[in-house]
Amino acid sequence: MATHLRPIEYLRSILGILVFFLLFLIATPVIAILLIFSLGKATNFIIKYIGPAIAYPVIWITGINFEVIQHGKPVDKSVIYTINHSSTLDLLTMIALGLPRVRFVAKWELQYNPLFFIVGRLTGQVFIQRKNRAQAIPALLKTYDRLKRDRLSIMVAPEGSRKHEGIIGPFKKGAFRMAIDLGFPIVPIYFEGNKELSLGGSLLTASGTIKAHIHEPIDTSDWSLETIDDHIDHLRGKYMEWAGVDEKTNYEVPGTE
Repeated sequence: MATHLRPIEYLRSILGILVFFLLFLIATPVIAILLIFSLGKATNFIIKYIGPAIAYPVIWITGINFEVIQHGKPVDKSVIYTINHSSTLDLLTMIALGLPRVRFVAKWELQYNPLFFIVGRLTGQVFIQRKNRAQAIPALLKTYDRLKRDRLSIMVAPEGSRKHEGIIGPFKKGAFRMAIDLGFPIVPIYFEGNKELSLGGSLLTASGTIKAHIHEPIDTSDWSLETIDDHIDHLRGKYMEWAGVDEKTNYEVPGTE
Protein backbone atom coordinates (compact mmCIF):
# COMPACT_ATOMS: atom_id res chain seq x y z
CA MET A 1 0.00 0.00 0.00
CA ALA A 2 1.21 3.50 -0.77
CA THR A 3 3.01 5.10 2.18
CA HIS A 4 3.50 8.59 0.77
CA LEU A 5 2.30 10.76 -2.08
CA ARG A 6 4.16 13.05 -4.44
CA PRO A 7 3.07 16.72 -4.35
CA ILE A 8 1.33 16.34 -7.73
CA GLU A 9 -0.67 13.41 -6.33
CA TYR A 10 -1.80 15.49 -3.36
CA LEU A 11 -2.98 18.19 -5.74
CA ARG A 12 -4.70 15.67 -8.01
CA SER A 13 -6.43 14.03 -5.05
CA ILE A 14 -7.74 17.32 -3.67
CA LEU A 15 -8.94 18.39 -7.12
CA GLY A 16 -10.55 14.98 -7.60
CA ILE A 17 -12.45 15.29 -4.32
CA LEU A 18 -13.73 18.76 -5.27
CA VAL A 19 -14.76 17.60 -8.75
CA PHE A 20 -16.52 14.54 -7.36
CA PHE A 21 -18.70 16.55 -5.00
CA LEU A 22 -19.31 19.24 -7.64
CA LEU A 23 -20.46 16.66 -10.19
CA PHE A 24 -22.54 14.92 -7.53
CA LEU A 25 -24.14 18.25 -6.64
CA ILE A 26 -24.92 18.99 -10.27
CA ALA A 27 -26.22 15.48 -10.91
CA THR A 28 -28.60 15.42 -7.93
CA PRO A 29 -31.32 17.70 -9.39
CA VAL A 30 -30.84 16.08 -12.82
CA ILE A 31 -31.46 12.68 -11.26
CA ALA A 32 -34.51 13.96 -9.42
CA ILE A 33 -35.98 15.42 -12.62
CA LEU A 34 -35.32 12.23 -14.60
CA LEU A 35 -37.02 10.11 -11.94
CA ILE A 36 -40.03 12.44 -11.70
CA PHE A 37 -40.67 12.58 -15.46
CA SER A 38 -40.02 8.85 -15.91
CA LEU A 39 -42.19 7.95 -12.90
CA GLY A 40 -39.18 6.32 -11.29
CA LYS A 41 -38.25 4.22 -14.32
CA ALA A 42 -35.00 6.02 -15.10
CA THR A 43 -33.08 4.49 -12.20
CA ASN A 44 -31.28 1.88 -14.30
CA PHE A 45 -30.28 4.55 -16.84
CA ILE A 46 -28.92 6.73 -14.02
CA ILE A 47 -26.80 3.96 -12.52
CA LYS A 48 -25.52 2.72 -15.88
CA TYR A 49 -24.67 6.10 -17.41
CA ILE A 50 -24.75 8.99 -14.95
CA GLY A 51 -22.82 7.11 -12.27
CA PRO A 52 -19.82 6.46 -14.56
CA ALA A 53 -20.10 10.04 -15.88
CA ILE A 54 -19.38 11.19 -12.31
CA ALA A 55 -16.71 8.61 -11.51
CA TYR A 56 -14.55 8.64 -14.64
CA PRO A 57 -13.57 12.33 -14.58
CA VAL A 58 -12.44 11.90 -10.97
CA ILE A 59 -10.49 8.76 -11.86
CA TRP A 60 -8.80 10.62 -14.73
CA ILE A 61 -7.97 13.68 -12.62
CA THR A 62 -6.32 11.56 -9.93
CA GLY A 63 -4.06 9.95 -12.53
CA ILE A 64 -5.61 6.48 -12.32
CA ASN A 65 -5.88 4.15 -15.30
CA PHE A 66 -9.04 2.08 -14.74
CA GLU A 67 -9.33 -1.19 -16.64
CA VAL A 68 -12.32 -3.56 -16.63
CA ILE A 69 -11.42 -7.17 -17.39
CA GLN A 70 -14.31 -9.52 -18.12
CA HIS A 71 -13.48 -13.17 -17.43
CA GLY A 72 -15.97 -15.16 -19.49
CA LYS A 73 -19.24 -13.83 -20.91
CA PRO A 74 -21.14 -10.99 -19.17
CA VAL A 75 -24.24 -12.15 -17.32
CA ASP A 76 -27.69 -11.10 -18.52
CA LYS A 77 -29.73 -12.13 -15.48
CA SER A 78 -30.10 -11.12 -11.85
CA VAL A 79 -26.99 -11.89 -9.80
CA ILE A 80 -25.26 -10.92 -6.59
CA TYR A 81 -21.99 -9.12 -7.28
CA THR A 82 -19.41 -9.39 -4.50
CA ILE A 83 -16.40 -7.08 -4.22
CA ASN A 84 -13.29 -6.88 -2.05
CA HIS A 85 -13.41 -3.78 0.14
CA SER A 86 -10.24 -2.14 1.45
CA SER A 87 -10.20 1.44 0.19
CA THR A 88 -12.25 4.60 -0.26
CA LEU A 89 -11.47 4.16 -3.96
CA ASP A 90 -13.93 1.27 -3.97
CA LEU A 91 -16.82 3.75 -4.09
CA LEU A 92 -15.48 5.24 -7.33
CA THR A 93 -14.70 1.93 -8.99
CA MET A 94 -18.09 0.47 -8.07
CA ILE A 95 -19.87 3.41 -9.67
CA ALA A 96 -17.54 3.50 -12.68
CA LEU A 97 -18.44 -0.08 -13.64
CA GLY A 98 -21.95 1.03 -14.67
CA LEU A 99 -23.30 -2.50 -14.38
CA PRO A 100 -26.85 -2.95 -15.70
CA ARG A 101 -29.81 -3.05 -13.32
CA VAL A 102 -27.65 -3.12 -10.18
CA ARG A 103 -28.32 -1.74 -6.71
CA PHE A 104 -25.71 -1.28 -4.00
CA VAL A 105 -25.69 -2.39 -0.38
CA ALA A 106 -24.17 0.52 1.53
CA LYS A 107 -23.45 1.30 5.14
CA TRP A 108 -26.08 3.31 6.97
CA GLU A 109 -23.63 6.08 7.86
CA LEU A 110 -23.30 7.19 4.22
CA GLN A 111 -26.71 8.78 4.61
CA TYR A 112 -25.21 11.34 6.98
CA ASN A 113 -23.97 13.05 3.81
CA PRO A 114 -27.10 14.78 2.46
CA LEU A 115 -26.09 14.24 -1.18
CA PHE A 116 -25.59 10.50 -0.70
CA PHE A 117 -28.84 10.35 1.26
CA ILE A 118 -30.89 12.06 -1.46
CA VAL A 119 -29.39 10.21 -4.42
CA GLY A 120 -29.28 6.89 -2.58
CA ARG A 121 -32.91 7.08 -1.56
CA LEU A 122 -34.07 8.34 -4.94
CA THR A 123 -32.36 5.49 -6.77
CA GLY A 124 -33.38 2.76 -4.33
CA GLN A 125 -30.01 1.77 -2.88
CA VAL A 126 -29.99 -0.48 0.19
CA PHE A 127 -28.65 1.10 3.38
CA ILE A 128 -28.05 -1.26 6.29
CA GLN A 129 -26.77 -0.95 9.84
CA ARG A 130 -23.98 -3.50 9.65
CA LYS A 131 -23.24 -3.37 13.36
CA ASN A 132 -26.88 -4.14 14.17
CA ARG A 133 -27.59 -7.60 12.77
CA ALA A 134 -31.17 -7.54 14.07
CA GLN A 135 -31.92 -4.58 11.80
CA ALA A 136 -29.58 -5.39 8.92
CA ILE A 137 -31.17 -8.71 8.00
CA PRO A 138 -34.78 -7.40 7.83
CA ALA A 139 -33.54 -4.52 5.66
CA LEU A 140 -32.11 -7.02 3.19
CA LEU A 141 -35.19 -9.23 3.31
CA LYS A 142 -37.39 -6.27 2.37
CA THR A 143 -35.46 -5.89 -0.88
CA TYR A 144 -36.16 -9.43 -2.08
CA ASP A 145 -39.54 -8.74 -3.68
CA ARG A 146 -38.19 -5.64 -5.44
CA LEU A 147 -35.13 -7.49 -6.76
CA LYS A 148 -37.26 -10.29 -8.20
CA ARG A 149 -40.05 -8.05 -9.51
CA ASP A 150 -37.73 -5.64 -11.31
CA ARG A 151 -35.11 -8.26 -12.31
CA LEU A 152 -32.39 -6.40 -10.46
CA SER A 153 -28.92 -7.41 -9.35
CA ILE A 154 -27.27 -6.30 -6.14
CA MET A 155 -23.66 -5.49 -5.23
CA VAL A 156 -22.31 -6.13 -1.75
CA ALA A 157 -18.95 -6.21 0.01
CA PRO A 158 -18.86 -9.43 2.08
CA GLU A 159 -16.13 -7.96 4.30
CA GLY A 160 -18.63 -5.32 5.43
CA SER A 161 -16.00 -2.68 6.08
CA ARG A 162 -12.69 -1.58 4.59
CA LYS A 163 -11.23 -1.55 8.12
CA HIS A 164 -10.02 -5.08 8.74
CA GLU A 165 -6.84 -6.98 9.49
CA GLY A 166 -4.79 -8.28 6.58
CA ILE A 167 -5.52 -8.00 2.88
CA ILE A 168 -8.88 -9.80 2.71
CA GLY A 169 -11.10 -9.43 5.77
CA PRO A 170 -13.51 -12.03 7.20
CA PHE A 171 -16.65 -12.50 5.09
CA LYS A 172 -20.07 -11.92 6.61
CA LYS A 173 -22.97 -14.19 5.70
CA GLY A 174 -25.37 -11.61 4.24
CA ALA A 175 -24.50 -11.98 0.56
CA PHE A 176 -24.48 -15.77 0.80
CA ARG A 177 -27.81 -15.90 2.62
CA MET A 178 -29.27 -13.71 -0.12
CA ALA A 179 -27.89 -16.04 -2.79
CA ILE A 180 -29.61 -18.99 -1.12
CA ASP A 181 -32.89 -17.18 -0.51
CA LEU A 182 -33.11 -15.66 -3.99
CA GLY A 183 -31.45 -18.43 -5.99
CA PHE A 184 -29.18 -15.84 -7.65
CA PRO A 185 -25.69 -16.76 -8.89
CA ILE A 186 -22.75 -14.91 -7.31
CA VAL A 187 -20.44 -12.96 -9.60
CA PRO A 188 -17.17 -12.10 -7.83
CA ILE A 189 -15.46 -8.83 -8.74
CA TYR A 190 -11.88 -8.36 -7.63
CA PHE A 191 -10.49 -4.81 -7.54
CA GLU A 192 -6.75 -5.03 -8.13
CA GLY A 193 -4.84 -1.90 -7.08
CA ASN A 194 -7.36 -0.03 -4.91
CA LYS A 195 -5.62 -0.91 -1.65
CA GLU A 196 -2.17 -0.24 -3.06
CA LEU A 197 -3.03 3.26 -4.32
CA SER A 198 -5.10 4.59 -1.44
CA LEU A 199 -3.84 5.58 2.00
CA GLY A 200 -6.11 3.40 4.12
CA GLY A 201 -9.30 5.30 4.94
CA SER A 202 -7.96 8.51 3.40
CA LEU A 203 -9.62 10.26 0.47
CA LEU A 204 -6.14 10.84 -1.00
CA THR A 205 -4.73 8.49 -3.59
CA ALA A 206 -1.59 7.81 -5.54
CA SER A 207 -1.64 7.57 -9.33
CA GLY A 208 -1.46 4.17 -10.97
CA THR A 209 -3.54 1.37 -12.46
CA ILE A 210 -6.67 -0.27 -11.09
CA LYS A 211 -8.09 -3.40 -12.68
CA ALA A 212 -11.63 -4.59 -12.06
CA HIS A 213 -11.72 -8.34 -12.68
CA ILE A 214 -15.29 -9.50 -13.26
CA HIS A 215 -15.21 -13.26 -12.83
CA GLU A 216 -17.58 -15.92 -14.10
CA PRO A 217 -20.80 -16.53 -12.14
CA ILE A 218 -20.89 -19.15 -9.40
CA ASP A 219 -23.96 -21.36 -9.43
CA THR A 220 -25.73 -21.34 -6.04
CA SER A 221 -28.69 -23.56 -6.89
CA ASP A 222 -27.50 -26.40 -4.65
CA TRP A 223 -26.43 -24.19 -1.72
CA SER A 224 -28.10 -24.47 1.67
CA LEU A 225 -27.85 -22.92 5.10
CA GLU A 226 -26.15 -26.09 6.29
CA THR A 227 -23.30 -25.63 3.80
CA ILE A 228 -23.11 -21.82 3.83
CA ASP A 229 -19.84 -21.70 5.81
CA ASP A 230 -18.16 -23.90 3.21
CA HIS A 231 -19.25 -21.59 0.40
CA ILE A 232 -18.03 -18.54 2.32
CA ASP A 233 -14.62 -20.15 2.88
CA HIS A 234 -14.37 -21.18 -0.77
CA LEU A 235 -15.12 -17.72 -2.17
CA ARG A 236 -12.90 -15.95 0.36
CA GLY A 237 -10.14 -18.35 -0.63
CA LYS A 238 -10.60 -17.27 -4.25
CA TYR A 239 -10.21 -13.60 -3.28
CA MET A 240 -7.07 -14.43 -1.30
CA GLU A 241 -5.71 -16.29 -4.32
CA TRP A 242 -6.40 -13.33 -6.64
CA ALA A 243 -4.77 -10.98 -4.13
CA GLY A 244 -1.68 -13.18 -3.81
CA VAL A 245 -2.35 -13.65 -0.11
CA ASP A 246 -0.99 -16.34 2.18
CA GLU A 247 -4.13 -17.96 3.65
CA LYS A 248 -2.41 -18.56 7.02
CA THR A 249 -1.12 -15.02 7.57
CA ASN A 250 -3.65 -13.08 5.39
CA TYR A 251 -0.78 -10.98 4.10
CA GLU A 252 0.85 -10.81 0.71
CA VAL A 253 3.04 -13.72 -0.33
CA PRO A 254 6.62 -12.45 -0.89
CA GLY A 255 7.50 -12.15 -4.56
CA THR A 256 3.93 -11.77 -5.87
CA GLU A 257 4.24 -8.08 -6.76
